[in-house]
Amino acid sequence: MKYTKCNFMMSVLGIIIYVADLIVDIWVSVRFFHEGQYIFGILTLSFMLFGTLVVQCFSYSWFKADLNKAGQEIQHCFLLLHCLQGGVFTRYWFALKKGYHVAFKCSSKTNSFTEEQIDQHKEVIDRVTDLSMLRLFETYLEGCPQLLLQLYIFLEHGQANFSQYAAIMLSCCAISWSTVDFQIALRKSLPDKNLLNGFCPKATYLFYKLFTLLSWMLSVVLLLFVNVNVGLFMLLLLWIVGLIWAFKEQTQFCNSKSMEFLYRIVVGFILVFTFFNIKGHNTKCPMSFYYVVRVLTTLGILVGFWVYPLSIFNSDYFVPISITLVLSLLLGIIFLIVYYGAFHPNRSEETKYDETDGRYVQRECRMKYFLME
Repeated sequence: MKYTKCNFMMSVLGIIIYVADLIVDIWVSVRFFHEGQYIFGILTLSFMLFGTLVVQCFSYSWFKADLNKAGQEIQHCFLLLHCLQGGVFTRYWFALKKGYHVAFKCSSKTNSFTEEQIDQHKEVIDRVTDLSMLRLFETYLEGCPQLLLQLYIFLEHGQANFSQYAAIMLSCCAISWSTVDFQIALRKSLPDKNLLNGFCPKATYLFYKLFTLLSWMLSVVLLLFVNVNVGLFMLLLLWIVGLIWAFKEQTQFCNSKSMEFLYRIVVGFILVFTFFNIKGHNTKCPMSFYYVVRVLTTLGILVGFWVYPLSIFNSDYFVPISITLVLSLLLGIIFLIVYYGAFHPNRSEETKYDETDGRYVQRECRMKYFLME
């Protein structure tokens, strides 16, 4: 287990994408307000603030837990930094500072490390994994709704300005990067799990997530065009189902009941957009059921839209969107099958439970119940 120079550069790229995404979101919201589109401007700001507020809550909770575990009291400046939305940047500062020292000044060409070096690499890897998970939360709480909104606005008006194009592109990049980066970082932080090595497994996993998410986004946008209330009701219903499932599984991700409740709310929100393992059980049946429902819902929305009057929608975009939706759905399912059939790190360990999206017992790593699947 080693934190390499390549890992350090990935961390740098991660904060660049994170900052760029925030700047573009602010830019888009300001432009909406300037053009008098106050509802779109408020929605853009609301999505951004909701995502960052939830992320700051988890970040502060983890800071507090880590310091308590070390027998130290948390300083008031940490609370102030998180109230000012600086928790993630504080974590990046500590992770990059320590990561640079470990990757460039304490690097070794051999695979043998002293116990002190192992502890240093472990500390950096845990910090980077925390950051990856926070970015993942922010991506699905803010990036996915933001992408839905920008796609809806673009298709409604048939045109978009440069800031909206930038927001769409950066949202796609943030979602793709955070998903793959977290998968890599989490497996690296758990010593009993096989690493996701090689370009093909990473690319296959990326395309599986990206194409299934893209088809779902387009489906939801089409449904919103038919009826906004029906579309929002469907999203709310899916969130409630995900929340109920999280309570049924009795997740144990956080130390406090209040943070665990917030975590389950986030779980329900993420499950609206993608599937992940929250308990460490074998996910073959739940995942199969999830994507069967996803495929049927997507096809139902598409068929329903074909029989609905096209006057509500720019017909020049409808055929390309329909083709893109079907192809992305098909490719997503194909990449899903290929990934789990040929590239999944645990494919040869039939009797072993799947990893989870959260915290490992023996290593006291925070990530034992949270692995994107």
